[in-house]
Amino acid sequence: MKTLKNWMAAFVLFTGVGMAGSALAADNKLPDLGGSSRAAVAKEALAKDAVCSKCHDESETAPVLSLYQTKHGVRGDKRTPSCQSCHGESEKHVKGDPNVKGRAAPDIVFKKGAYALTGDQERSGQCLTCHKGAKRNNWDGGQHQNSGVACNSCHQVHKPADKVLSKKTQPEVCYTCHKEQRADSHKISRHPLLEGKVACSDCHNPHGSTAPKLLVKNTVTETCYQCHAEKRGPFLFEHQPVSEDCSNCHTPHGSNITPLLKSRAPFLCQECHDGTHASGTPAGPNAAGFQGGLATKNTSGTNQFPSKNLTGRGCTNCHSQVHGTNSPAGGYLQR
Repeated sequence: MKTLKNWMAAFVLFTGVGMAGSALAADNKLPDLGGSSRAAVAKEALAKDAVCSKCHDESETAPVLSLYQTKHGVRGDKRTPSCQSCHGESEKHVKGDPNVKGRAAPDIVFKKGAYALTGDQERSGQCLTCHKGAKRNNWDGGQHQNSGVACNSCHQVHKPADKVLSKKTQPEVCYTCHKEQRADSHKISRHPLLEGKVACSDCHNPHGSTAPKLLVKNTVTETCYQCHAEKRGPFLFEHQPVSEDCSNCHTPHGSNITPLLKSRAPFLCQECHDGTHASGTPAGPNAAGFQGGLATKNTSGTNQFPSKNLTGRGCTNCHSQVHGTNSPAGGYLQR
């Protein structure tokens, strides 16, 4: 009886696993191909590729056959493109053209070399034939497209490891053009891009966005809240610059002032808080011979130090909760 129960339990277990696997395949819309069908698909695809690979083989200066180590080289899947899917049928390149000296160029040339480079619109169009929708909805009219950037300007399709798809190596690709951000990433206070914990695409969508600066969210603040959720609030006393735009105070790509501040306190704070509460005398010696902000003369003619609010030139000595506070006293104090 015990043996029978064990067999029944095993049957239920494996049946459940099988059903789960079928459901997963249905959700991902994977083609239901048997082993023999996959072999037939692969044979047909490789025969088509042979038109190109009989010349473009392992002797190429740039690796070509390493494509078969990538997702684009899975020939047993009907969805996988062939050489002609990207480079065009290129009949004149294959069979020759009597009107062209030497061998004619392929229909689509992705890399400048013996043949002139095809326009960025045509190159990107070949990729967008398959890679459309989702994060690429706003590619047309986006900043990268308008700047003449094509998909293969960043992506390396024939290489097994595409640098732009790895957090560790992605910044290297972006820094090819964004050199100012490269310099910022080596400053004292920065995001951990060099360690591979954060990548450019965590904040920016290079394929286009409806937000400014190709941000993944509608605003700078929403984008920052993806990681810095503790600054979101809501708070009883909210600091207006925080809810408006984090970059009012911070420079996200790197700064020599921690934590990623644009300038030091009290100068950063006094950009907005310039009333009597935070004011001292202007920079430079005053009538008493003291350097600006350190002392003033009162009506009796004696030296009098200004408000203690500027003591140590550190507003955050008292106002430590600059992102917002629930303190009944307000003033972004820690209570």
